[in-house]
Amino acid sequence: MSAQKSLEELLKVHNSNEVPYISVQELAMPKTKAIILDAREQNEYDVSHLKDAIFVGYNDFNLEAIFSKIPNKKEKIVVYCSLGIRSETVADKLKKAGYKNVYNLYGGIFEWKNSNFPVFDNQSKETDSIHAFSKHWAQWLHRGIKIYN
Repeated sequence: MSAQKSLEELLKVHNSNEVPYISVQELAMPKTKAIILDAREQNEYDVSHLKDAIFVGYNDFNLEAIFSKIPNKKEKIVVYCSLGIRSETVADKLKKAGYKNVYNLYGGIFEWKNSNFPVFDNQSKETDSIHAFSKHWAQWLHRGIKIYN
């Protein structure tokens, strides 16, 4: 895989744009009301996640579980992962299941932290730690403490 020069280029290579993006700035606005879903793995979520994010996973993502958690298919849903690649896959599954108002967080939790927005650990305490996924993907995380586990 060649190194991309920008996040925009990276996402163009890996994503199909089947799901519209929402920026971290827009999601952070108090007026933005949305259900936030974390499409990373449990060990990543435990290190840190967005406030009130619901862990849904990626490898073991279960659409049936979402139906019971979010019965209203018109709810605004924002899905994120590290950078916005895995989250597009999960968000696309939600769209295909009939959810009408689904967004992919542009740049994921890395862009969220790079923009200096808070993340929380599994004790609901604010933290500077971010699971960096791998040394390769960690190049996109510019703030916080990179954790690999």
